[in-house]
Amino acid sequence: MIELNSLTKNYGSFTAVDSIDLSVPDGELFGFLGPNGAGKTTTLRMIAGILQPTSGSIHLAGIDLATDPLAAKSKLGFIPDRPFIYEKLTGAEFLRFVAGLYGQDGDKVEHRGRELMALFDLEEWADELVESYSHGMRQKLIISSAFIHRPEVVVVDEPMVGLDPKAARILKDLFREYVKRGHTIMMSTHTLEVAETLCDRIAIIQHGRIRAVGTIEELRTQATGGGGLEEIFLKLTGERAAREAMDVLDA
Repeated sequence: MIELNSLTKNYGSFTAVDSIDLSVPDGELFGFLGPNGAGKTTTLRMIAGILQPTSGSIHLAGIDLATDPLAAKSKLGFIPDRPFIYEKLTGAEFLRFVAGLYGQDGDKVEHRGRELMALFDLEEWADELVESYSHGMRQKLIISSAFIHRPEVVVVDEPMVGLDPKAARILKDLFREYVKRGHTIMMSTHTLEVAETLCDRIAIIQHGRIRAVGTIEELRTQATGGGGLEEIFLKLTGERAAREAMDVLDA
């Protein structure tokens, strides 16, 4: 479960995230959408403990991130938008290293790591240095590392970037199965089709504020119109801007 209460992040006089309140229960795959610069990545990095909020609170699996950060982070798996990995480790060593950060080791972790690498077709590369991995392979490895310790909460920033179609399908199935088992996933993506087909509920953020939150049907009501998620998104965040782009092309 993820609980955000009046979460705010300021950079000087600029407010990147403006007092947002969100609750994502166990067993839910929650989409977090918005235009570029809306505050999505800043919010996710605060949830992951990478950025310090200016004010407000974050609870992960019922634990306050500010008062007990180690306990809260032990419940979390984080998939960033860009995979930064120690290149002088092999893939298997990297998964072992991440598991060790969470106090896990032994045969069970070794088996879990092998299973995750096999799931994403990395088993033949397990003993190769990460520096030899392609971007897509690194993305698969960082995804595997987020699940190696079986976290209760997974936070994901643009998970499909760099993945081939097969890996993208596997990841979607993994997400569905993981929330079905009672875990929580909060996912930011610009791929609206992915959000529409995967997510139980969606929040749309713009200028650091939540514009709307709910199921697709509830978002349609809030956008005062029908259509798919793309139409809803444009109505809530910038249908006028899209029309202006057409005017420029017609000029």
